Amino acid sequence: MVKPISKIAAAIAPSATLAISAKAKQMKAEGIDVVNFGVGEPDFATPENVKEAGIQAIRDNKTKYTPAAGVLELRKAICKRMKEDLDLDYEPSQVVVASGAKHSVYLALMVCCDPGDEVVVAAPYWLSYAEMIRMAGAVPVEVRAQASANFKITAEQLEAAITDKTKMFMLNSPSNPTGMVYTREELEALAAVCEKHGIYVLADDIYCNLVYDGIEYTSIASVSPAMKEQCIVVNGVSKSYAMTGWRVGYTLSNTTVAKAMASYASHSTGAPATMAQWAAIEALEGDQSSVEAMRQQFEERRNHLVERMNQIEGVSCIKPQGAFYVMMDMSGFVGKTMYGHVIQDDADFAALFLEKALVATVPCAAFAAPNYLRWSYATSMENIDKGLDRLEKFIAEA
Repeated sequence: MVKPISKIAAAIAPSATLAISAKAKQMKAEGIDVVNFGVGEPDFATPENVKEAGIQAIRDNKTKYTPAAGVLELRKAICKRMKEDLDLDYEPSQVVVASGAKHSVYLALMVCCDPGDEVVVAAPYWLSYAEMIRMAGAVPVEVRAQASANFKITAEQLEAAITDKTKMFMLNSPSNPTGMVYTREELEALAAVCEKHGIYVLADDIYCNLVYDGIEYTSIASVSPAMKEQCIVVNGVSKSYAMTGWRVGYTLSNTTVAKAMASYASHSTGAPATMAQWAAIEALEGDQSSVEAMRQQFEERRNHLVERMNQIEGVSCIKPQGAFYVMMDMSGFVGKTMYGHVIQDDADFAALFLEKALVATVPCAAFAAPNYLRWSYATSMENIDKGLDRLEKFIAEA
């Protein structure tokens, strides 16, 4: 009999977002008119100049191995973009390119954490965080923010969660799934706690260019020199440039962490596809108008979705400040019977909503936000209205 797989691997839960998306796609392939709000990627095409840069790289035979940390030209472009967008000064030697921001988060955890270390996570959080922490042998410690606090934790909550085992604090702003953005003052207070205890901060800034209402975005790495030294900034081209499938993410950190991450990558995945790296250079250095055009459309969709959702009896949502997600509170239906089925939690509601109304959303218990559903407005205004129409009918006819 073959021995079992590792205990760490056996304990990892599959991604709820990918599972919902896969089921919705399967139903669509079967000819069923499903409206999918589960996908966490822009519905826009990759900009033409970026696509052409990738094609030209292939024609120019830029198809061989690159350094594990990525081509120097890309790392220089990343430094320039981070200076312009986030007012962060880094050298190319402090940049490590990886196969998407998700892989960047994983590398950071593997490099910084030993088995048994604790990683404090601001919740609600992207569901993969907790699983990746466990994959590193570390222990996720959840600090949950309530809706009444706009889904943002305080410095006092963070302080209370830190122990002598704490190695890292993970923060995502704008947040997936809440869409909320921490102010500079809030970040300064959180940073002071992290500086006091000397712990790493993983700052997932992947949605930094998708903020609304004239908000000026601040990265926690920019609030002080000490915080920058302790920070591992995660970013990438997937959300801002509609390049999810190109798989180019990156980190910026102190040189010790950066060298260790590059070494780790060199013995595992290596760098992302070479032609994708050259396409990413064009994305970062080329015309940025597509970024703003996409941001404006997301803001319009957000406004429309939030306004309509809050008019539907039985559900509500807080207006997000960034990213492209809305958290719908469906707690009023817990314990009630709908279509002959007693709703126990968000997963029950989401499953029934997909079955009866053909609308795919993501239950948020795995995001540390039970009794909420995440709706992605990275879809057309037509689909948003269709989904909300079906929600109204689903509730009214239950």
